[in-house]
Amino acid sequence: MKWLRAWLDRRRPKVLSERQRALDLIAAVDAGGVPLNPARVNDIARQLGLEVSTRARVEDTIERIRAAVARLP
Repeated sequence: MKWLRAWLDRRRPKVLSERQRALDLIAAVDAGGVPLNPARVNDIARQLGLEVSTRARVEDTIERIRAAVARLP
């Protein structure tokens, strides 16, 4: 049974915290990446407690995410 549990645990996707998702996004943008999915960026912002308009520019939302992460402990 241990092998089955180990196999199932490996197949389960790891759940990242909101803060870690935001840090990963910022790191990717700083490395020169461009977010291809604005909905994902908006979801990260909303998980951090930010209100995001569907008409907001992705660049503005990323800057707000940076500020929110800087405020987190």
